[in-house]
Amino acid sequence: MTTSTAAPEAARPTAIAELSTTVAELAANPDAWLPRVRLDPQGRWYERLHRDDDHEIWLISWLPGQSTGLHDHGGSRGAFAVALGTLEERDPGAARRLAAGESRAFGADYVHEVRNASTAPAISVHAYAPPLASMNRYDLVDGRLVRLATEEAGRW
Repeated sequence: MTTSTAAPEAARPTAIAELSTTVAELAANPDAWLPRVRLDPQGRWYERLHRDDDHEIWLISWLPGQSTGLHDHGGSRGAFAVALGTLEERDPGAARRLAAGESRAFGADYVHEVRNASTAPAISVHAYAPPLASMNRYDLVDGRLVRLATEEAGRW
């Protein structure tokens, strides 16, 4: 995608609505990603499909029980779409199931956990703007988020 630096935020591919559209369109096009998918019983498998100065796109596969744990995106905005199967997303205030074709978008301060709570594999597409530089890991203690660790981009 080509963007002008003079374009308003809403028109840039890094706006939340555009990230949401990007992941939904890619998730609906399995010919673009299905041959790349791997399933790993040791943990979620992931591959970066695209990265530029403005945003990045990831493909993630999930076996039953695999989870991210509570985390943020280090100040990046983002969106993800379920391409195959069902995932559960939990933030400190709610939990929801997302089936293939459904997506979620979020702002820079969002904290959530994504997991495969089903009995079948799942695949999702994620986009972040700007590209992830770090992520903070959290635990929920007495209804409060407690930061456990910070991971820098070189760790994933």
